[in-house]
Amino acid sequence: MKKPKIKKNDEVLVIRGKDKGARGKVMRVMPESETAIVEHINMMKQHTRPNPQKNVQGGVLEKEAPIRLAHLKVICPESGKPTRVARKRLEDGSGARLAKASGVTLN
Repeated sequence: MKKPKIKKNDEVLVIRGKDKGARGKVMRVMPESETAIVEHINMMKQHTRPNPQKNVQGGVLEKEAPIRLAHLKVICPESGKPTRVARKRLEDGSGARLAKASGVTLN
């Protein structure tokens, strides 16, 4: 299992699937299944039963479903275009993520 190049709070573009072309912010990354949950992307409906003990009303909820990391591209903060991500070791020994298109360091 490789370390994912997409992190929480990255702005991403969906390049494949029903939401192709949509942009969103990564809320959670799950490296073991190589998926991520992106805000307002890949929405699904979940039917829930009422539960008075947990104060749940019940009905149909809409929430985000996981989407494959291979279907996402990071958006470069400088140019606003989708880009690939590279890893680089800095002089102080720490690692950094770079946008391949512009060479800008991603936080």
